[in-house]
Amino acid sequence: MIERALTGSKKYLMWQGFLTLLVLMGVYAYSQQYMNGLGATGMSRDISWGVYIAQFTFLVGVAASAVMLVLPYYMHNFKDFGRIVVLGEFLAVAAVSMCLLFILADMGKPMRAVNVILYPTPNSVLFWDMIVLNVYLLLNLLCGMVAMESERKDMPPPKWIKPFIWVSIPWAVSIHTVTAFLYAGLPGRHFWLTAIMAPRFLASAFAGGPALLIILALILRKVTKFDAGDVAIRKLATITTYAAIINVFFVLLEFFTAYYSNVPGHAHTLDYLFFGLQEHGSDVVYNSLVPWMWTSAVFNIGAILLLLTPSTREKMGRLAFACTILFVGLWIDKGIGLVIGGFIPNPLEQIREYTPTAIEIMVTIGIWAIGFQILTTLYKVAVSIKEEKEAA
Repeated sequence: MIERALTGSKKYLMWQGFLTLLVLMGVYAYSQQYMNGLGATGMSRDISWGVYIAQFTFLVGVAASAVMLVLPYYMHNFKDFGRIVVLGEFLAVAAVSMCLLFILADMGKPMRAVNVILYPTPNSVLFWDMIVLNVYLLLNLLCGMVAMESERKDMPPPKWIKPFIWVSIPWAVSIHTVTAFLYAGLPGRHFWLTAIMAPRFLASAFAGGPALLIILALILRKVTKFDAGDVAIRKLATITTYAAIINVFFVLLEFFTAYYSNVPGHAHTLDYLFFGLQEHGSDVVYNSLVPWMWTSAVFNIGAILLLLTPSTREKMGRLAFACTILFVGLWIDKGIGLVIGGFIPNPLEQIREYTPTAIEIMVTIGIWAIGFQILTTLYKVAVSIKEEKEAA
């Protein structure tokens, strides 16, 4: 089936060529980081997780969101998701692939990842994160490819695949729960030390992932003959809306806990993110992330208001806009603010800000390009099979 991805229209080949160019740019940047070490990045002793781990954290949520299609379709027999469920599974494959690449980039030298296997430490959350991510990648790749092969042969999926599908449902929840434990299990970081970190991660995942899938489905409708169907898209929009509302509610809970209880350690990071923060004995206000976080807040609330309007779900152009600003807002909150903000101030109450270097940005763009190449290739196969079946 994969040979279908090697041919296509001129626009398709140009898109793949553009992504290849970005990948090569990222490879060059990573070669510089590999030779010069992590000193080529903006990370430091005070901020040891930067843009790489921030992207990893966000993309785990995108991967986990596939369960929002798999669960209704396979467990509740919601047939309207039949045309789009494989797109969610392939999106999970691309997202997890990027997650693993960002972890390798953050390690400095890829061979260090082998130590996780050679010297397993079951008492480490990172060890379990490695297991759940790789298993989830294989589950979605297996389920997606079997579904495509069955559709190509115009046959129902074999019975032996059903247990793998059922296992993938709780496994999707586990990958983001374990990722949340990486943060909530660090007692020295007050901003992350919250019992609702895992529910907050899942709420943002179930908003951002379906929002991206709606955008992708609308793009496919425009550039191919594949149509996911208005019913499926509107149902995804409903799921996205409620998940986004719950996510904002969880964020407000953090504000209440920090400011009503007047816990300085928890409030300082929120001060830094949304209002700026002064270091003791200094008149300088550190506020580099304030514009980003207020943009995120406006985008998230604005998207919710749009999605709550029935006319938005009826007009696909307006729906695409709402999903786009929601996705960007969640990316800023989770892919920038939550990770980087959690390091400020440090345990000594000092403020050390972080700015990614050009090397980090180029590597990040390269990894995102790899993810989109994987996604484009898998979607090309899926759409080609569906178009052939409908034309027959």
